[in-house]
Amino acid sequence: MGEPDGRRRRGQDNRARIVKAMLELVQAGDVAPVAEVVAARADVGLRTVFRHFKDMDSLYGEMSAAVDTEVRALVERPYTTDKWRDQLSELVDRRAVLFEKIAPFRQASERLRGRSAFIAGEQVRMAMILRDILRQIIPMDMGTENFEALDMILSYEVWARLRREQKLSVDDAKVVIRRVILGITG
Repeated sequence: MGEPDGRRRRGQDNRARIVKAMLELVQAGDVAPVAEVVAARADVGLRTVFRHFKDMDSLYGEMSAAVDTEVRALVERPYTTDKWRDQLSELVDRRAVLFEKIAPFRQASERLRGRSAFIAGEQVRMAMILRDILRQIIPMDMGTENFEALDMILSYEVWARLRREQKLSVDDAKVVIRRVILGITG
């Protein structure tokens, strides 16, 4: 009677180790780890990995939940000021930390987006969360065009371009973003 529960627990433990291994590999820069590498990192058999890899979207879901927990702590922290312009400046710092933290996962998800409805949905969900956070800061009379411009300049895509393609340091990328924000907000 206890054997099925033991097998289920072992299966859950193996799955957790696979998810942890995938997170570690992606964080280390392997944006699409192969099953053999995941198996070695998780210390499970290759067949075990393949059994769990059949349902990739649920694995992505578990990976996303683990990343979300860390991200939530960054974005839900109260601001140190009540002035919207200062909050906007603080938001630049927060997004810099957030985007640096999630960069390997975003790069991996970009490669897999076409193969996973879950990943595509997660990217839309994250964009909506970031838009809502921005909406809570800026004055209601800011105007749609200004809001959209701020949302764009504060996006992961702009951050990634500044960091990867333009090879700016974190501090230099923040300076560029703040300069554009100043042009939008006056």
